[in-house]
Amino acid sequence: MGHKSEDSSAIDLSISLGSLELKNPVMPASGTFGYGHEVSSLTEGSAMGALVTKTITALPRAGNPSPRLQETPAGLLNSIGLQNVGAEEFKRTILPELITVGPPLIVSIGGHTREDFARCVEMIDGDDVDAFELNISCPNVASGMEFSRSPQEAAKVISGVRRVTSKAIFAKLSPNVTDIVSVGRACLESGSDGLTAVNTFLGMAVDVDTEAPHFQRVVGGLSGPAIRPLALARVWELTQKLTCPVIGVGGIVTASDAMQFLLAGASAVQVGTANFRDPAKGAHLVSGLREILARKGAKTIREKIGGLRLP
Repeated sequence: MGHKSEDSSAIDLSISLGSLELKNPVMPASGTFGYGHEVSSLTEGSAMGALVTKTITALPRAGNPSPRLQETPAGLLNSIGLQNVGAEEFKRTILPELITVGPPLIVSIGGHTREDFARCVEMIDGDDVDAFELNISCPNVASGMEFSRSPQEAAKVISGVRRVTSKAIFAKLSPNVTDIVSVGRACLESGSDGLTAVNTFLGMAVDVDTEAPHFQRVVGGLSGPAIRPLALARVWELTQKLTCPVIGVGGIVTASDAMQFLLAGASAVQVGTANFRDPAKGAHLVSGLREILARKGAKTIREKIGGLRLP
C-alpha cells in the first residue's frame, strides 16, 4: 500500500478549463456545498480544484416553501428555489471568507430575466472571482428553464453577460431538452467559454395519503446516482459534437464514477448529492482518481480525458 500511495502522489491531476488552470478536475456542484466556506469544519475545501458557490441572484431570494427535499430510491428530489442572500450581501460578507479557502472561485449566477444575469455578474465581478457559471437551467423557479430550452434565449443570456465581464463563463445546461447540443452550441457562439452538463432532471413525488404532490411547485429536480447514466450520455453527446471544455455532473459518488465522465470527454467533474452524505466526498475523489491512474500506469489525468475506447 505504501508503494502504491507513493506512486499516486506523483501523478499530475492538473487540468485546463479555457483560461482557468486547476490543480485537479474535482469541484462541488452548485447548491450542494453551501456558499463554499461554511463547510470548512467538515472537509478540506482547499483539496479541490475549484469551488462553485450556490446560485446567487441580484436580489435576495427566500426560496420555495417547505418541504423542499424528497429522497428517492437512488437519488434526491429538490425544490429549493435558489434561496440566497443576494449579490450585494454575498460580495460584502461571504466573498471575503470564500477567497481564504484557496481554490479558484466559480460563482454560480441565476436570474428571472436575461438582464438579471448580467446585472448580478456586474455586482459581483472583481479580482476575487475567477469565473461564472450561469444557471440557465434551474427547474425550481419560475422561468428557470426557459433560457436553456431555447438556443436563442440561451444565447441572449450569455451574450448579455459576456458584455459585462472578461471572466470565464460556463453555461449550465438542462437535460430536459430535445437537443442539448444546439443549446450548447448557441452558448458557445455567444461567448461562453465552456459548458456544465447537466442540471437536474424533472421529477415529482406524490403523497398517497393526502393525494397531493410532495412539492408546492409539483415538480422538482432529480439528482443522485439514478441520473448518472443519463448525464454521462449528455456529456458524451456534447463532447463529440462541440469543441470546448465540458464540466460533467450528475450522480458522481466514487472516483470510478468521475473517471467515466473524464473518459467520455469531460475536462472536469462536479460532485453534488453525494456531498449531503459526506461533505468530504470531493477530497476523497481527488485521492481516488490518483489511485486509479496509478493502477493504470498513467502519469497525468489529461492523457485520460476523452480517452474512451470505442467498440
